[in-house]
Amino acid sequence: MESRKVQKVGYSTITVSLPSEWVKQNNISPGDLVFIIPEKDGTLKILPSQIAQKEEAEEYIINADACDEPGMLERIIIGSYILGRDVIRVTSSSRIRKEHINEIRRIVRKLIGLGILEETPRNILLQCSVDPTKFKLDMLFRRLSIIASTILSEAIQAFLERNNALAEEAINREDEADTIYYLAVRLLLSAQIKPDIAEKIGAKDTLIIPATRLMLQNLELIADYSEDIAKKVIELEVYRDKLSKDVIERIYHLSELAQTIFQKAVDCVFTGDIKVANGLLEMQNVLEIESNRLMQELPEIPYLRLIVSTLDKIADKGATIAHIAINRALEEPSKYVEDIIRVVKHVRTLPLPTRKKT
Repeated sequence: MESRKVQKVGYSTITVSLPSEWVKQNNISPGDLVFIIPEKDGTLKILPSQIAQKEEAEEYIINADACDEPGMLERIIIGSYILGRDVIRVTSSSRIRKEHINEIRRIVRKLIGLGILEETPRNILLQCSVDPTKFKLDMLFRRLSIIASTILSEAIQAFLERNNALAEEAINREDEADTIYYLAVRLLLSAQIKPDIAEKIGAKDTLIIPATRLMLQNLELIADYSEDIAKKVIELEVYRDKLSKDVIERIYHLSELAQTIFQKAVDCVFTGDIKVANGLLEMQNVLEIESNRLMQELPEIPYLRLIVSTLDKIADKGATIAHIAINRALEEPSKYVEDIIRVVKHVRTLPLPTRKKT
């Protein structure tokens, strides 16, 4: 670390010189512009003009010809979006294939703020105009949990009522879950790099970002699992007359337990209620015992065991969120934590030296 004295120039201007080695490395000459960015922790970041301009105008080019496997181009665009890349160009040496154009158009509809700015036979330019400061992380987290809960509710209600139209609605909602998830992860990664964004989206403590991403991932998986149940409900229709009322009610009861676990776990993330979170983990143990028993007693009908197994997975993801809620509550003092844990600081004293007898 190099130190430099602050000097006064004129009546009110205070200056500090730049390290000569840094100036040489960045080819800075007298009269050149540098950009100063205040950081949240009180430090200043100095950017040479060429780096600042590069950050603002960087374009990422994807070679569509190299994306020769199904879904590959779509996943690369999603990855680029999540990484916070604003300008993405898809190119081809001859002509962009029709299947690639379909992939681009399909994924653009799922990524908030991303649109096609320019399209030619060999080039498609995508640009993201999303303003991260317009979104709050807590709001996106809540929104994703509500969507996942709705998909599960509709899928199970469709199972209970033999309502395939409702199951189709549940399936169609899953795209919305993906949309919220991709946006939330994009904001989280941006917050790790830019502290000013972290503060504006409500992620002031960057230590919670990995845990938040894990919770978002679990909610997105719950939405995926719920969609799978809705699909199996439709396929199960041809065997429906073989199902007893008791089996239907036991599966419905299991779904209510699974939904309670993950819904209340999300609430605990905000309330910090350790007792409730612990109760949910105990409830998950009960659900696991019940699901194992049910798996052994179910009739040999396709998809039934798969539905029960999927409900078990949903409860497991909810339990993971409950664990994280407990850990976060322990990090931040609250009335729930104070009732359980009391911090006592002990001052260590060193014994006084004894004088030797003469």
